[in-house]
Amino acid sequence: MAMVKKSITVTDQQDKWLQSQMATGNYGTDSEIIREALREKQMRMAEVEAIRAKLIAAEQSGFTEKNAQEMLAEFKEKALEDGKL
Repeated sequence: MAMVKKSITVTDQQDKWLQSQMATGNYGTDSEIIREALREKQMRMAEVEAIRAKLIAAEQSGFTEKNAQEMLAEFKEKALEDGKL
């Protein structure tokens, strides 16, 4: 995969965290950490979009009288109760 060089700015606190992560030996560079964080963010966004699509489909199917926001609130409440959030 082709790489593109970028210049970013982080806070002092973020830099300290990056340095501490590299000190563990799990990462060779701060770029590795940032790429991993971006991959995780992309995965979370894809999951959110999939859930949103299912909520919309359920709402439009007539299966429930609840709207997407009400269903999402219930899902979140259940996930909190189950210790998944």
